Amino acid sequence: MPEREPGEHRWGGHWGPGGRGKPPWWPEGEAWPPADGAPWRRMRRRFLWRFVLALVVFVVFISTVVAATAWLVGQMLSGSLGLLVTAVAPIIAFVLVVLIAVRLVRRTGAPVADLIEAAGRIERGELSTRLPVRGPSELRSVARAFNAMGERLEETDEARRRLLADVSHELRTPLTVMQGTLEGMLDGLYPLDEAHLAPVLEETRVLARLVEDLRTLSLSETGNLRLHPEPTDIARLLDEVVAGHRAAADAAGVSLEVDSAEQHAAMNVDPARIRQVVGNLVANAVRFTPAGGRITVSTAETDAGVRVSVRDSGTGMEPEALQHAFDRFYRSSSSSGSGLGLSIARNLVEAHGGRIEIESAPGRGTDVRFTLPRTPRADTES
Repeated sequence: MPEREPGEHRWGGHWGPGGRGKPPWWPEGEAWPPADGAPWRRMRRRFLWRFVLALVVFVVFISTVVAATAWLVGQMLSGSLGLLVTAVAPIIAFVLVVLIAVRLVRRTGAPVADLIEAAGRIERGELSTRLPVRGPSELRSVARAFNAMGERLEETDEARRRLLADVSHELRTPLTVMQGTLEGMLDGLYPLDEAHLAPVLEETRVLARLVEDLRTLSLSETGNLRLHPEPTDIARLLDEVVAGHRAAADAAGVSLEVDSAEQHAAMNVDPARIRQVVGNLVANAVRFTPAGGRITVSTAETDAGVRVSVRDSGTGMEPEALQHAFDRFYRSSSSSGSGLGLSIARNLVEAHGGRIEIESAPGRGTDVRFTLPRTPRADTES
């Protein structure tokens, strides 16, 4: 979790009025809590009073109409029956109208007032605010939609906090290495030679990859990633990706090959993004496959489209790691990557309208498969 500023504290997991702590997004220089108190509470009270006043006017009007009608009917009737109608009918009508008004207040006025107050709390940052689901069916639907919105806002806020904490953690290591090495050179502890400058350059590459991965992840998760599909030969694309990782595989003593015996028609996909997906999967496979192991990249035609599989004979994944394999920044104890590769691969595949899955077991290797549909999504750019 991100560190808090001095004097900042939390209550119930959220910021709020009454000295519970200023939220980090509150404008600088403005007093917390605001001097005007809680405006949504006053708005709620004003609404209820107006609603009740309108009902009182309605009750008086209806009662007057009923009393006048009863008086006229009583005048037309003779004897005690007329007097009874004139005296009792307005009283009964008034009681009935009051009961109906009270029911309207409870069923309609109170839920709307709750909505006004809850919206004000959400505006003030109390994202855990939820509405009781009550009242007419229309207001119950509004309450359920409001609660779903609040849950999504709360999840988004928590994800933002986790992302900030994870990014700060990922940036800290390469920056520390660079700072220590450069300070050592300036202090004369290290010579200005290739042996000491090369690690600094490598850390800058790590930072550049991390920034680009974060940008891709952010665009894909917010729906702003634009694809540029074009007719693409999947088999040729796989050959190019594997050729680019051949040196790393040979250095690790791992066999890397493509098994694409089937002939596939050209697919309308974004070749750069699909190359990025396959590259991430192959790089992961090389990282977790010991010397003497084997990695196979293959394709197959399915009813849903073309399935691409990257299978290795590596160490495999524990059940817990498999459960979180596509989570951002999740890394097992033996992983040395940033924890973004599989998350980015999933988002890019889903941006094409496809799906990705993983199958793995300790000591039995890992098989990551993704399927690309023949028909691209409508929101891509050609």
